[in-house]
Amino acid sequence: MMHEILPEVRAFLARAQKLLIGGEHVPAASGDTFETLDPATGLALARVAAGDAEDIARAVQAARTAFPAWAALMPAERERLLHRLADLMEAHRAELAQLETLDNGKPYRVAFNVEMNVAIGQLRYYAGWPTKLTGETYAVSSPDFHVYTRREPLGVCAAITPWNYSIVMATQKIGPALACGNTLVLKPAEQTPLAALRLGELALEAGIPPGVLNVVTGLGETAGAALSRHPGVDKIAFTGSTEVGRTIAATAAATLKHVSLELGGKSPLIIWDDADLEAAAEAAVWAIFSNSGQNCVAGSRLYVHTKVYDRVLEAVVKRTRQLNVGPGLAEDSDLGPLISQAQLDRALGFVERGALEGAALRTGGHRLGGALGAGYFLEPTIFDGVADDMAVGAAEIFGPVLSVFAFEDEDDVVRRANASPFGLAAGLWTNHLARAHRMAARLRAGVVWINTYDWFDPAVPFGGVGQSGYGRELGSQVMGMYTELKSVWVKL
Repeated sequence: MMHEILPEVRAFLARAQKLLIGGEHVPAASGDTFETLDPATGLALARVAAGDAEDIARAVQAARTAFPAWAALMPAERERLLHRLADLMEAHRAELAQLETLDNGKPYRVAFNVEMNVAIGQLRYYAGWPTKLTGETYAVSSPDFHVYTRREPLGVCAAITPWNYSIVMATQKIGPALACGNTLVLKPAEQTPLAALRLGELALEAGIPPGVLNVVTGLGETAGAALSRHPGVDKIAFTGSTEVGRTIAATAAATLKHVSLELGGKSPLIIWDDADLEAAAEAAVWAIFSNSGQNCVAGSRLYVHTKVYDRVLEAVVKRTRQLNVGPGLAEDSDLGPLISQAQLDRALGFVERGALEGAALRTGGHRLGGALGAGYFLEPTIFDGVADDMAVGAAEIFGPVLSVFAFEDEDDVVRRANASPFGLAAGLWTNHLARAHRMAARLRAGVVWINTYDWFDPAVPFGGVGQSGYGRELGSQVMGMYTELKSVWVKL
């Protein structure tokens, strides 16, 4: 059975999707639009305004105009307005989840039960911060001075968000930016603009003043690039590919903007012979195939101890073959389509290359058509017999493709896990307490999960090392990335 599309979602899709600048819905200055597609069908969902440099300039100016009043607003009032936005997201949970499912392709139950919980939880966590931002006093070497620090907002921030978790990534940046007193220009991924546009409307309904949150849709090479280089932007927060992250960092350097980057990964998941193998195998399946593998922390490299390698591989393959692939609105779908034809072609290219390089295809590897029509569906795919230097085992595929490796000892697996230029996440399954803590320290990653995988909480910082980026999202640590620290000396 399929979930019915809600009347309010149908009405939203039927509208001309304009930019949200200074509290007004406006067309792109050029008049250009683009189609956003349903990846389950390949058909157009809506036409969306294609913003460019002129629109970015308008949005930055609107944010700059709104900044003084928003920064001066009493912290308790900013807190109230962010909670009000979270309340409205809760009230419109089904609508936002359906927009996310239609635009991205992911199962509706995941969008509704998981991602909306995460997005609302993030916003509520940061709604609590405006009244908690404090400075410190210092006892300096001379008794003639009173010295203290203040945390002050940066100004206009830019958020450039990806298509894989569009509403979660939006609230992850809206929350701390607005809580700290900044104003924001949000540029969602062109593949998934709809939930962000609706979120901008809800912000106005919540009473967040016009210009505090602006949403400019458009292509990365036009709107995104213009936002990165605009001199009126004080900070850029980007989540996306390492390649684009490099470009943004280089562009932002010209005006010395604050930059935080959460980029790609090729994350290892390590299963020892003393682990709960049934639980570990189940976790390994979801570590890679959640969101059809389109996940920055996807556990795409599975290392299994030689003593239990065959047993774990068999369990992972068996469980993978039980997964249902289908449209996100189908009630029995475990995995949806990939986001686009280009992403499907990329994943299939790696599957073909893996076979050519000598890896053994254990399951999957084919595009799914037939009853699924023209959607971008790919069978969940597993290779074993993968060498560390094979493309399928080393490159970030961003699709449902798992590479499985055998290992013999701790030094061996740590060396191989750390050989990747990425360092976003790692997973470890063992009942050996000392080994667990020892390896958590040795693995080069921004987050390590032990006997679990892919858990997040808004109170816990998240980010990567190496080519997985720098800076942190979430947690109290992110507040320092949206504020300037000012020292004040008072002569007594």
